Amino acid sequence: MSDNSIEPPPWLNAPPVDPYPYEETYDLRRGPDLHPALLGLLPYVGLWRGRGRGGFPTIEDFDYAQEIRITHDGRPFLRYESRAWILDEQSRPVRPAGREVGWWRAVLDPEGRGTDELEVTLTTPTGVTELYLGKVTGTRVELVTDAVLRTSTAKEVTAGHRLFGIVEGALLYAQDMAAVGHPLSPHLSARLIRVGG
Repeated sequence: MSDNSIEPPPWLNAPPVDPYPYEETYDLRRGPDLHPALLGLLPYVGLWRGRGRGGFPTIEDFDYAQEIRITHDGRPFLRYESRAWILDEQSRPVRPAGREVGWWRAVLDPEGRGTDELEVTLTTPTGVTELYLGKVTGTRVELVTDAVLRTSTAKEVTAGHRLFGIVEGALLYAQDMAAVGHPLSPHLSARLIRVGG
């Protein structure tokens, strides 16, 4: 046998592993403790559902419903997942609409403590990834794009601005977008109620 023989890696024939062993939750009453750097975002952790209105200079206005899930696993970031669906005049579902997933990351100081700054990454299935820089002020979160990446077939999106707030227990937000040759323009706004967490 040659001295150049390659041994198979130890994981090649290893048995299957158990399911992922660490809990991720939107319910602060169970699972891991929220990382101290995220205490300013504690009101956002949860499962939210509600309605909104959308539009843009290139499309007609539309009504939509939305579900946002904001979870944590004890580390200094939140997982953000949103899915929406178009509603007709009688509030009946018409078709699926926008989806996005991403991470809200606390910016830590040199001692590892949380600051009021955020780094947020959001990705859509339509080929757009946005990097936002943000600030937490009380129960308000403001995000402004630092960079937008898109695939060659994605719609041209060049910038974004998002404002979130917890108002009387509800999650409200407004989103502006610059796209397809138009400057930052109102795009989405909604009010969602906590249904879990």
